[in-house]
Amino acid sequence: MPVRRVVPNLQCDALEENRTFYGLLGMEEVMNQGWVMTLASPANPTAQLSFLTHDRTAPVTPDLSIEVDDVDAAYAAVLNSGAPIVRPLQDEEWGVRRFFVTDPNGRVVNVLAHSGRRCPGGGEPTGRQSS
Repeated sequence: MPVRRVVPNLQCDALEENRTFYGLLGMEEVMNQGWVMTLASPANPTAQLSFLTHDRTAPVTPDLSIEVDDVDAAYAAVLNSGAPIVRPLQDEEWGVRRFFVTDPNGRVVNVLAHSGRRCPGGGEPTGRQSS
């Protein structure tokens, strides 16, 4: 099951300040939904950081996101392993299908795939889109 990208998710209350600071290091905003913003390197678009004030549709804010080619297969593998599911597999209105699982370290992992739909506000559901 190929992994397309891994993105650290940083919980914060200062989206604008983080955009400005990481812009100094060459990162640019590629997605912003008001509660989650993703910055990426223009030279390497899969080098990303996401900043979340909260997760709008889930009970917790994930620590990291892993985009896979086949999220249904990933969900089946995780279920069969007995790993704790924090949030079951479901489709989101912004164009991703995802679930949350807790890893052996207690970190919440958002596992997702893009559905190919355009995101509200014009965001692209591509490798440059966030969780």
